[in-house]
Amino acid sequence: MLSDTIAALATAPGRAAIALIRVSGRDAFGVAARVLRPFDGGQPRRARRSQAVAGEAHDPLDDVLYAVFPAPASYTGEDMVEITTHGGLLVPGEVLGALLAAGARPAAPGEFTRRALANGKLDLLQAEAIADLVDATAPAQRRAALQQLDRGLSARLGGLRDEVLALEALLSYDLDFPEEDSGPVAPARVDAALVTVRAAVGDLLATAADGERLREGALCVIAGRPNTGKSSLFNALLGRERAIVTDRPGTTRDAIEAPATCDGFPFRLVDTAGLRDSDDLVERLGIEVSWRYLAAADVVLLCVEAGRPLVGEERLFLDALQSPALLVRTKGDLEASAPADPAELRVSALRGDGLPALRERLAGLAFATLATHADLAPVITRERHRVALARALAELEAFAAARASGLEPVVATTYLRAAVTALEDVIGVVTGEDVLDRVFASFCVGK
Repeated sequence: MLSDTIAALATAPGRAAIALIRVSGRDAFGVAARVLRPFDGGQPRRARRSQAVAGEAHDPLDDVLYAVFPAPASYTGEDMVEITTHGGLLVPGEVLGALLAAGARPAAPGEFTRRALANGKLDLLQAEAIADLVDATAPAQRRAALQQLDRGLSARLGGLRDEVLALEALLSYDLDFPEEDSGPVAPARVDAALVTVRAAVGDLLATAADGERLREGALCVIAGRPNTGKSSLFNALLGRERAIVTDRPGTTRDAIEAPATCDGFPFRLVDTAGLRDSDDLVERLGIEVSWRYLAAADVVLLCVEAGRPLVGEERLFLDALQSPALLVRTKGDLEASAPADPAELRVSALRGDGLPALRERLAGLAFATLATHADLAPVITRERHRVALARALAELEAFAAARASGLEPVVATTYLRAAVTALEDVIGVVTGEDVLDRVFASFCVGK
């Protein structure tokens, strides 16, 4: 029930200076008044000092600050109270328990934001952006989430929806007023509008791959023959010792994955077993895992020692790769000569030489569009967006085919109506409860 009173800890539990508890709903002020002494529901958005108490005996729990946010000028659009307690595990838990005993119920994951959506404080894309902002680990993810929260993607999709509606209006005018003095709508005008909107939907749909990599992290696989410095490079890019490094070939027997940020973009770095023929069963299994990672890679770093020419199998490996690849000359501190190929990068994991340039090249390879236009145009970052946009584009294609085949305009326009519905699904104009359940299931409690 979206109007009852809910309460939850909005900060992570654990040892900290302060903790924040949120209360929202039709009796938020009444619940807070039964726990906070004194409590004043006036003077909105002003911090006031009080004492949190529990039970009929009013046992003191903590000295707190609180602020009230009357509806509709609150995050949820309902009456809302935010209570700041001292941090830790005991005090915030006891104050929250007192609020629940006073009539609130525990909030479900994402329920505060879900209420904000229901009360028109934000749309579904903005709600998803809040979750993405909380989960962001790289600056590029933060920028994309903030742009979406600022309605960048919503405005783009709303504009596409308006273009399809305008196209539908042209045909409806022709059907409703076929004998107007201005004459029927010229077919060329309809064709031009259709070409424009199909291209716009297609362009936005084309950002799905970059958007998915931005949200999940681009998969960067470090490959090469044994003892070429793969694990040292892996550790250097991470900035910590994650993989075991020895001078013995075949030390890495399995793939090791870890998150990293390169030039502001998120990556999933994978250190793999050295690629070679081996009689060792465990090493062969590790090499098989390496090939599976390589098949799914967004970008591959082939490690070859500086000063050593590529062998035939390394050239064949580069030619066979389906993903963008970068030849990295490792152990650059041991070889003074410059790389023969300007496309190659020389690095030294020991001294850090070449690592900034490598991070920049990685970002350019994995995020070719976003690396140069990160703040200019919105991208779609979720499978839900991609599926809905693909459906909208399919409906526009079906409309074009229907017109070409001579289908009655009144029937052909049903495809345009379906395209509008698909675009509205992304924004959340009309959204089923099952979709909302899936979206908010990934939120933290208290958000």
